[in-house]
Amino acid sequence: MYRTGGRGRLLWRPREVNDGTARGGEKMAAPVEVCHVACCANRVGGGVVSWGQRGVLAFGSCCDVILYEPAARRVVAVFRGHTDRVNCVRWVRRRDGAVETQLISGGSDKQLILWEWNGMGTWNIQLAKSIPLKGHTEAVCAVDAVYQSDESDLNLLVASAASDSTVRIWSWQGSEVKCLQILQFGNGFVMDVCLSFLPGSNVPILACGGDDCKINLFIQQDGQFQKTLILPGHEDCIRSIEWAVCGEDLFLASCAQDCLIRIWKVCTKLKQFPETEDDSIRLKENVFTVKDTVTTYAITLESVLAGHENWVYAVHWQPSFFKDGSMQQPMRILSASMDKTVILWAPDEESGVWLEEVRVGEVGGNTLGFFDCQFSPDGSMIVAHAFHGALHLWKQTAVNKKEWTPEVMISGHFNSVEDVKWDPEGEFIISVGSDQTTRLFAPWKRKHETEVTWHEIARPQVHGYDMRCLAMIGRFQFVSGADEKVLRVFRAPKNFVENFSNITGIPMGKLRYHQSPGLPEGATVPALGLSNKAVFEEPPPEDHLLQHTLWPEIQKLYGHGYEIFCVACNNSNTVIASACKASKKEHAAIILWSTTSWKKLQSLSFHNLTVTQLAFSPNDKLLLAVSRDRNWSLWKKQDSSESGPVFCCCAYTDKTTAVHNRIIWSCDWTPDSKYFITGSRDKKVVIWGQCDLSGTTEWNMLDSVKPCSTVLDAGDSVTAVSISHVLTPDGRYIVAVGLECGKINLHTWKQSGQEPALADWTKCVEMDNSYVWISFYCSQSHALAVKRLCWRHHEGRAGHYDQNSSKWLQLASCGADHCVKIFNVNKFAL
Repeated sequence: MYRTGGRGRLLWRPREVNDGTARGGEKMAAPVEVCHVACCANRVGGGVVSWGQRGVLAFGSCCDVILYEPAARRVVAVFRGHTDRVNCVRWVRRRDGAVETQLISGGSDKQLILWEWNGMGTWNIQLAKSIPLKGHTEAVCAVDAVYQSDESDLNLLVASAASDSTVRIWSWQGSEVKCLQILQFGNGFVMDVCLSFLPGSNVPILACGGDDCKINLFIQQDGQFQKTLILPGHEDCIRSIEWAVCGEDLFLASCAQDCLIRIWKVCTKLKQFPETEDDSIRLKENVFTVKDTVTTYAITLESVLAGHENWVYAVHWQPSFFKDGSMQQPMRILSASMDKTVILWAPDEESGVWLEEVRVGEVGGNTLGFFDCQFSPDGSMIVAHAFHGALHLWKQTAVNKKEWTPEVMISGHFNSVEDVKWDPEGEFIISVGSDQTTRLFAPWKRKHETEVTWHEIARPQVHGYDMRCLAMIGRFQFVSGADEKVLRVFRAPKNFVENFSNITGIPMGKLRYHQSPGLPEGATVPALGLSNKAVFEEPPPEDHLLQHTLWPEIQKLYGHGYEIFCVACNNSNTVIASACKASKKEHAAIILWSTTSWKKLQSLSFHNLTVTQLAFSPNDKLLLAVSRDRNWSLWKKQDSSESGPVFCCCAYTDKTTAVHNRIIWSCDWTPDSKYFITGSRDKKVVIWGQCDLSGTTEWNMLDSVKPCSTVLDAGDSVTAVSISHVLTPDGRYIVAVGLECGKINLHTWKQSGQEPALADWTKCVEMDNSYVWISFYCSQSHALAVKRLCWRHHEGRAGHYDQNSSKWLQLASCGADHCVKIFNVNKFAL
């Protein structure tokens, strides 16, 4: 079998491929590639985003650390090692300003992980080495690290703060990691830490800012950090602090919930201000000396910046860079606030007074401001981390240096993603999640370029309830269910179809979309009372997604007594089936709706507990339901000439015929409507059909539906199953199985009775849930439970129309780790 190994490698076994070429021991093309990863940063205040000198943005997303290249608009790596939410991420700065080779992260799992790798010449490297630092007894909330000497010595000093009211100092040298010191803060809480060195020395200085409104400065003396000074001034909790070296001086920027930013200057006493007349204004000096040195240092308050109207969550200096053979530190600061703005500050060239240079942010929408912000290495771009996890990107224009324009950026859900579906033509996917949003992702086909990348191009629904399920009703219409008793139907407005055509490169004529009379041109959340229609040539940035990409709601369907749990639509787009949460038989009924009249057609009562998934057979003759009551039921559509119900029950399981002994979470049909599959919490996967009748689709005999496969032991609770509409070249069904641990396994199946030479089940790919690099030949599963799997109905890759595209299939997945992923699967390698 093919397997992605736990250390991020693909293992191959020799086999004969479809063209008869013997591969022997040589590597074949990998069976699975990661095509797209949609995610966003965790919703934690400050420190979860870091932009390195190489131009790679690192951020925490659920339990993973994501590495994203804004210039290439792609995820380049995923680091997996944390077992709970990642709260802070920091590239380890080098004192010479060179690119970083280490990254450190801290999480709610009470540990820090130092990530280190070799071979930085390319992203397609062997693996990343992770070194855990354990000792905190509560969640880690802030971290910083510096090299104490040359990087060749690998002598690293790390400071971490946690909600256990301690700051721990760590040392990493070679392969040895140890905790040097624990700083106790009693009942206080340190929200940020930052390390640097005193001017003109190798003496480390540590700044800690917390809920006592003061900055505590510690100097390392005799191998221990000792509290040296306390800097008062802020009047509320300090949220962020950061050091910057400018010439021979050291500067500290701090921000707090008092809406202010303070800038402090540290320099040697000999360089302080000359003596002045008694009536002159002097800055108060905080003077201290370091043991065993003759140097005296002074700290003064340089400036107080007032411009934000709400809590300031983050403050960062523009990174240093090399120019004319020397390293320079630009005196520019970036700040992020809950007032929905990010401000770039710089001192006036003549007076030296710090002034607001640029202000960017959000207008309108339903967001609550920004947690964090970062400069790109050259200072030409700004990224901001919004309250809902979204990452905003602005780029400085070449003509006007004070003008910044929004750019395309990675985006995704900020909570568990519950369902994902392909559109019938296979050109885009739609997902819904517990973050109360519906999101649409499509390939971006650039004009005159061959590169295709996936992006979120619309947010059709922003809801007030957690979303649970959706079903496509044709190409540009869908129905969604949430933690409410109502189903809602949405249809794409004309401006979305225009945008979709522009972005994907599909001509409007091929979309076969006819706008019905009376439907609006577009839907929008107006900003400041304004309303407009947006037309895009490229994927819209985050602020446009928030306001200008909604779809109009055209219908509400009432009838369920509790929160909607699952919904499905038949392939002819005429009937919708839905079910809600239930603890009694009367509430577990399946309701059928007409898509023409939007009226209730029928109520199907059989199950005693919640129906977890519904699936119409590809020929629309059968409806399959699986339930928490551990049974499935099969409903057959009656001929139009017959009187009575539209669907009647033709088969089911009970205590004597059931195979599953735990909740059945998922089900699906084979493309020929001969068999269906069920997957359960009991780790079993079973394919059912009328095996004695050679897979006939008549389904007339109640007791003729039996297991047609051996029971597949998936190794963990099965949470999602999906069968491809395209078979392998040798005629086997391709089955994707998603597990509660996050793994995705690909199997092929063909009834052994029909071809005895072939095995019943064959495992082809096992996507492990340990971290691996996402390169051209690597694949990766989810960090938490897989919620849904969905194959593209057609062969080929969306957005690609080359002659090699036919060998590929595409699988979309979503999980509790907030991610939506699209995999390219080579059908000839299965």
